[in-house]
Amino acid sequence: MDWLLEPLQFSFITRALYASIMVGILCPILGTYVILRGMAFFGDALSHTILPGVVIAFLLDWPLAVGALIVGVLTALGIGFLTEKSDLKEDTAIGIIFVGMFALGIALLSGSGNYTIDLAHFLFGNLLGVSTTDLWVILGLGTAVLFTIYLFYKEFLLISFDPILAATLRIPASFFRYLLLVLIAITIVTSLQVVGITLALAMFITPAATASLLTNRLPPMMAIAAGIGAFSGLSGLYISFYMNIASGAAIVLVATALFIVAFIFAPGRGRLWQFI
Repeated sequence: MDWLLEPLQFSFITRALYASIMVGILCPILGTYVILRGMAFFGDALSHTILPGVVIAFLLDWPLAVGALIVGVLTALGIGFLTEKSDLKEDTAIGIIFVGMFALGIALLSGSGNYTIDLAHFLFGNLLGVSTTDLWVILGLGTAVLFTIYLFYKEFLLISFDPILAATLRIPASFFRYLLLVLIAITIVTSLQVVGITLALAMFITPAATASLLTNRLPPMMAIAAGIGAFSGLSGLYISFYMNIASGAAIVLVATALFIVAFIFAPGRGRLWQFI
């Protein structure tokens, strides 16, 4: 038991533990919609397009998360608008905004004349640097996202699986599509402190994809994905502590290992069953 309790004597480890579990629950729940709607590329693009917001916030001496959140939401709405109001396919619109915003971030960073800006933790995460204020931000934004999903669960379900029925019931599909994009943006910003821009998509996709191999129903899929995400956050943090590796990477590697196990051994659906 000593190995289990030893890390908890440090307050920064305890805060990191809370943050990793909260993000581990939040990202996969929303990630179920991402994989079911085929929006993985959107999540990847959005996680990178917030770079200019981070740089602008730094130059204006604002909290970096504020800049990331503003630009993330605007980018999500921009992608939705460009896809809906033009003949461009969604992946094309995403690609255009993705490279444009990322290039803007690099231009702003290079134009500042200061290449020593400490933005590394937004790229790769800084889980051990999570403060009490960060915890409250994660809790607040995460609660808002989960409450919105709970409140409009039926609407999100219909527009994801049966858009024709949604139209028949006069559900404003466009509004809920934009709302889902905004929720994804908020969740990505929330996860930045834990796993960073480069690994944020993994926490969206991998636990949810693992859960999709174990069940076909959305509520159990969300519950299983959240459990996998929380376990990945918890065990990844301990692995990081004892093996002295980056915490964000350790969390994602645990989630990836669980996916591989499910991919091979999932009852009735794993690759192993195809040879039996």
